[in-house]
Amino acid sequence: MLEQALAALAAAGGTAVVQAAGTEAWTAVREAVARWFGRGDEQRERAELERLDRAADELAGAAGTELARVRQEAAWQARFENLLESAGGDERARLAEELRALLERHSPAGGASVGRDGMAVGGDVHVRADGGVAGGVIHGGAHVHPRPPGPAQG
Repeated sequence: MLEQALAALAAAGGTAVVQAAGTEAWTAVREAVARWFGRGDEQRERAELERLDRAADELAGAAGTELARVRQEAAWQARFENLLESAGGDERARLAEELRALLERHSPAGGASVGRDGMAVGGDVHVRADGGVAGGVIHGGAHVHPRPPGPAQG
């Protein structure tokens, strides 16, 4: 069983793969993740690229439902966990640091990546509807800070 920090890192990896699929960030994330899993073995890296392509195809196709997103995220999280768990102490620490760096490098830091089914944003997102309707979908946690109501509309 992985310690909590490594399990959270693996979960972030799974989320990053799913969020990047179908966006302009996909190519860079795909290649970085395949390299991380390949660990210098070209054949293993090619196999990972194929696996990532199948995941992206599933997410883009008719199966690209919320269930497919959840399934792919869990599958990639498990793959990250398995590799971290199977590594010895020093190698595990090195792999964890490489994964952290990969996620930092390929996370939108204050920027946005937009795809067919949504967007990934690093930083704050404000959704506002003045007399209309606004909505958003959140994958992960959210904190709500209620504001007092504004002046009565009349």
